[in-house]
Amino acid sequence: MRYFSTRGAEQLLSFEETVLTGLAPNGGLYIPERIPSLPADWEERWRDYSFQDLSVEILSLYISPSEISRDELRTLVDKSYSTFRHPEISPLKQLSDKTYVLELFHGPTFAFKDVALQLLGNLFEFFLVRRNSRKGPGEKREKLTVVGATSGDTGRGRVSPIQEAQMTTVADANVHNLAVRGTFDDCQDAVKALFADTAFNARHRLGAVNSINWARILAQTVYYFLAHFHARRAHQLPQGAQLQFVVPTGNFGDVLAGYYAKRMGLPMGKLVIATNANDILARFWRSGAYEKVDSAPSPEPRDGHPRLEQLERLLWYLAYEEQGASADDAARVRAACATVDSWMRAVKVDGRVQVPTAVLEAARRDFVAERISDEQTLETIRSYYGSSPPYIADPHTAVGLCAAGLVSPHNAPSTVQVVLSTAHPAKFSEAVTRALAGEPSFDFAQDVLPEEFRGLLERERRVEDVPNDIEAVKAVIERYVGDGRAAVEKGASV
Repeated sequence: MRYFSTRGAEQLLSFEETVLTGLAPNGGLYIPERIPSLPADWEERWRDYSFQDLSVEILSLYISPSEISRDELRTLVDKSYSTFRHPEISPLKQLSDKTYVLELFHGPTFAFKDVALQLLGNLFEFFLVRRNSRKGPGEKREKLTVVGATSGDTGRGRVSPIQEAQMTTVADANVHNLAVRGTFDDCQDAVKALFADTAFNARHRLGAVNSINWARILAQTVYYFLAHFHARRAHQLPQGAQLQFVVPTGNFGDVLAGYYAKRMGLPMGKLVIATNANDILARFWRSGAYEKVDSAPSPEPRDGHPRLEQLERLLWYLAYEEQGASADDAARVRAACATVDSWMRAVKVDGRVQVPTAVLEAARRDFVAERISDEQTLETIRSYYGSSPPYIADPHTAVGLCAAGLVSPHNAPSTVQVVLSTAHPAKFSEAVTRALAGEPSFDFAQDVLPEEFRGLLERERRVEDVPNDIEAVKAVIERYVGDGRAAVEKGASV
């Protein structure tokens, strides 16, 4: 399997090159040259598999054994998920007859991103160790400077105190937090500018950890399969019941992983995109207009992406399909790349692009989008806390649960909904406490706060303020990495 950029397929990369490169030099995102189909016996053979077993099977469809052998892949997967607190990695919990939550927050940082980032970090290490082992005496060893715009994506002062403490109390000497005075877009633009600077990139060998890195999307496809099997095995879904995944998302990456799973052959209904007040996704599915806007404060800061990096990958597939099956495949690929490149240029220059009606209709075949207000979010937290048994949802999950309720009346009677729960409620103490302030039996410290978070707010912090200026960011990276240290984490989250 090889990979190419959404904005030009002239260069085909191996999986290793794709992971280490992150963002294509032309600004595009890497996608596989084809989406593999599942084995004919996948449902029977995989039905009792663990998360780790499924990871090996699915990842091996996208990674040539000449790059990573099956045994090596198994070792990487086992190492990556040994840090999770739950034996199932992402357990499925039933809230009602037709509503489940897939809890994705049992990793080290209590967020869904752990599923992908634990694997991505180990892939970085695996490739670098192998490359350096092949070098002779005196040859310069390779290193990687990891750069990422962080999950506190709506700017300084909007990230929760727990999130800020998680990022800024990391004591590792090769991890540096930069607080850029701006929005998530400013941070993501800085990351892209760093990758686009050929000389700077070559000097420091930049690696991406944001969802622009293909490995993150690939890792996230696994839990859609896990939910499929858990729902049918442990929860004994009736024959013919169809799963519908409801995904709270701001940057489209998490739900895009579901799209890949569906294209591979995993049976499911329309994917439900659940957004908060930062509703650019809902507006795109309503009008076909993709435009940059300022992000609004909300109870769940992660969903404040005024620009959607991951939508570009879906737009490529929609542009490819628009070419028509009668065209030569190579010509369709070139045309799709050219179309996406023109759309992204329009967004950069004009701040918006309007996709053709046929493209919008194609997007609506696989997705439906719902916008949830802040009031609805808080009311949903209260509602599920009052259910039997009580369930405490973080604001992201509450957005998903509310969206599920709005979509449910339009589903077939046999449809069962799985809401992706992307963060532990303790990460959003202010929103959860505000929603449940009137509940006499609620005690945040006792009911929500995990032992790992106790005392976190009192620890020493390491963070440096940086102007919203790419040259200032470069100067700080030069200062930190010039002596050979190899990790930088950059974001507007603190």
